[in-house]
Amino acid sequence: MSFQQGLSGLNAASKTLESIGNNIANANTVGFKAGQVQFADVYANSLSGAGGGGATGIGTKVSQVAQQFTQGNITASANPLDIAINGGGFFRMSNNGAISYARNGQFQLSKDGFITNASGARLTGFAVDANGRLATGAPVELQISNADLTPKTTTGVQSQLNLDSTKTAIAAAFNKDLPATYHNATSVNVYDGLGNAHTLQTFYVKTGPNAWTVYGAFDDGVAVQQLAAPIGNITFNGSGAIATPAPPAPAAFTVTLTPAASTGAAAFPVTLDLSGTTQFGSAFSVNTLTQDGYTSGRLSGFNTDGNGIITGRYTNGKTAVLGQVVLANFTNPNGLQPLGNNAWAESAASGQPLVSTPNSGNLGVLQSSAVEDSNTDLTAELVTMITAQRVYQANAQTIKTQDQILQTLVNLK
Repeated sequence: MSFQQGLSGLNAASKTLESIGNNIANANTVGFKAGQVQFADVYANSLSGAGGGGATGIGTKVSQVAQQFTQGNITASANPLDIAINGGGFFRMSNNGAISYARNGQFQLSKDGFITNASGARLTGFAVDANGRLATGAPVELQISNADLTPKTTTGVQSQLNLDSTKTAIAAAFNKDLPATYHNATSVNVYDGLGNAHTLQTFYVKTGPNAWTVYGAFDDGVAVQQLAAPIGNITFNGSGAIATPAPPAPAAFTVTLTPAASTGAAAFPVTLDLSGTTQFGSAFSVNTLTQDGYTSGRLSGFNTDGNGIITGRYTNGKTAVLGQVVLANFTNPNGLQPLGNNAWAESAASGQPLVSTPNSGNLGVLQSSAVEDSNTDLTAELVTMITAQRVYQANAQTIKTQDQILQTLVNLK
């Protein structure tokens, strides 16, 4: 008699219960992938080779514990640094240069600005260069810079207006402080090289039929100074469109603005582009008034989009790209070596990592302020537990029966 079959069956059922217990224990572990025990039958070989068709197996053995890399539910979280992967791929993590892979996207900022997980491993991706462009070469540890956003000097003002053609010409000399010497005025903030805000005012005076002159005044940081000379002249045709400067040349005029010495800023040229301005028989209106400069700004927050691009928000209302998260995938994810702490390592069985940006190839998209739940199905696990318990009992019964038969043989006289 042989107890091998029963013993191997008990071991198989025990391994199943161990896997079920581990799955249930990790039902609340973010990014956890449930394991499934797989078995193979066992046959003994004779000296002349495998037994014939009537050979009886000697039990079962554990073939592998295969992790099920199916998608877990996505749950919103209150942490803007939490990131969930919806689809294939793994986060690429670095711990002092040792690379691991994870589905758990619960991150926080370290004191040095690195995006890390609870184990201290750092999220990797593409950094930005000095010009704010993504350096899409080798992934590096992502670090969020808290440096102020450098101010940008205003170089151009875009203005589209409608000037009232029914107005009569003004012969008096222009004076910014005398409203009777001009018809209409606009103002816009412009910024010097140090990020100081100044107000540039423009005044519009009709000097004759279809002819207008543009004057200006500039807040230099101490007082509002009237510009010594007109900024430019515009002539309209009979259809109300700009005739001089003739299209397609832009109706643009450049003026140099000089901040007060006390501000510490240098003079800077600004081009006023009035292309698209019209002269119709209707009230004065401002249709577009924009400029391309801004003051410095401090980082107030950031978020990650579906393609992994991390965008920072600054107190001056501007945004800037801070980096891009990358994902890695494997030809055989089941070949990855579990390391614990929600991490896996590359192995010979998994193949080399295929690293790319999210939402490309077979890689999933990212969702910020969210986490991927464990894919453990508690209902299925509990049902499987009942089956494993019955299998354990049945194998124990075969051992008991064989023991009784053996005892009968021993008692023969």
